Amino acid sequence: MSAPLIEMRGITKSFGAVKANEAVDLSVAPGEILGLLGENGAGKTTLMNVLFGAYAPDAGEILIQGKPVRITSSADALAAGIGMVHQHFHLAPRLTVLENLLIGISGKSGRIDRTGGLVRLSDISKQHGLTLDPNLPVSALSVGEQQRLEIVKALFRGAKLLILDEPTAVLAPSEVEGLFSALRSMAAQGLGIIFISHKLNEVRALTHRCTVLRHGRVAGRVDDPANTTSSEMAQLMCGHEIVPPARGASTPGAEVLTLDGISTSRHAGTPLRDISLSVRAGEILGIAGVSGNGQRALAEVISGVRAPDAGAMTIAGKAVTRFSPREVQALGLGRIPEDRMTTGLVTNLPLADSMVLPRIGTASFSSRGLLKPDAIRAFAEEQIKAYDIRCPGPMTRAGALSGGNLQKALLARELAFDPKVLIVSQPTRGLDIGAARFIHEKFLDMRAKGCGIVVIGEDLEELLVLCDRIAVMYEGRIAGTLDSAEATIARLGLLMTGAEGRA
Repeated sequence: MSAPLIEMRGITKSFGAVKANEAVDLSVAPGEILGLLGENGAGKTTLMNVLFGAYAPDAGEILIQGKPVRITSSADALAAGIGMVHQHFHLAPRLTVLENLLIGISGKSGRIDRTGGLVRLSDISKQHGLTLDPNLPVSALSVGEQQRLEIVKALFRGAKLLILDEPTAVLAPSEVEGLFSALRSMAAQGLGIIFISHKLNEVRALTHRCTVLRHGRVAGRVDDPANTTSSEMAQLMCGHEIVPPARGASTPGAEVLTLDGISTSRHAGTPLRDISLSVRAGEILGIAGVSGNGQRALAEVISGVRAPDAGAMTIAGKAVTRFSPREVQALGLGRIPEDRMTTGLVTNLPLADSMVLPRIGTASFSSRGLLKPDAIRAFAEEQIKAYDIRCPGPMTRAGALSGGNLQKALLARELAFDPKVLIVSQPTRGLDIGAARFIHEKFLDMRAKGCGIVVIGEDLEELLVLCDRIAVMYEGRIAGTLDSAEATIARLGLLMTGAEGRA
């Protein structure tokens, strides 16, 4: 029996008193797609950072085709044939596709070999269907094409093992199928692939085996993912059964948010073009679309961060006139932004301070220009308990929290003040199934209390489970709106790609 392509034996890695990985064994055979599963904080990212040379393990060893190797940097990993596609792409936007591929690679006499690069790109494209225009700047590529370039870049450098971290989070359904087709083609030609995802249906459809981590240790292995239910996988990940919350019927009330003919300029991404929509009390409206089709501009307008060039907006029947975050908050809007680490919480501040910052000037937290530290701390302690935010205490630096706990802190901060309207961008991106269920339950609780909720997301399965209606954005416009009863992934996917008609 031949040796595995990659083998990790007894990998242990600690950060202070916290053991991120403890005696983890993992192997990938040539031509195998291995799923790596686990809750947030289970140790997946740490394990892959050890494999890719970002961290040195405290104990254990890595073998490539049966031979021990020492990987101390990403350069060592690349030289060993290990490539990694991160959630956030590492590309130079002003350079072309070909120039991004050739960065750091010298040809004869130290010169850049453009001709050889074009031949290599053509070969990879033909082998796996990963077509790219070599002369296009990266800034002109769609998100799906940028991901394709990251994969091609790894293959261009001779990767024998490819690590993919949440690769479908930003893709339309048709792009997901294209990605899976390419990955199956790579595996058929002997590449090993590690596929990290919280989307268990995709894991079941693509992978040959799965390794499941929990609290830094291997909690179990799945030898036949296609014939293992998502519930069984979730139970391995979390240690208990995960039951999706039931949305149930809604009885929407009056309109609490209206946009009428909203348009913006192009200076900050795709402009909005004559956007008109409404959300009623006790209703969840989903906004679907491939990333980069105007969703960010829409969220900024609704949140008061950006004023439109044309159109009008009302919150709870009152016109928004100045389009400032303070104005829309005063009218009853709560906001959970896409970027938790920069526009969400201030990571360098204690969690307690960051959780009250948007309302720091109110009587609850300050008086005559002086803060009320006891009130701030008491508020944070109350929310930490109510939302099971896992941290040492309210004075913990916000940036030290995991993604799931950051999202809970943001949710707690906004829902504590009973907003009439809540706008949320990518509410569960990167979160495990348990954390996602918690977030969904809170949204449904708010819906039952009469809050109107706008959920901007790219996970169509999530939107179908959660939303009463789903509007699809394409090139800055609303391409169509479907009630949940008539919405399907196929129909939404057609609208997301600009196709006319229905599936």
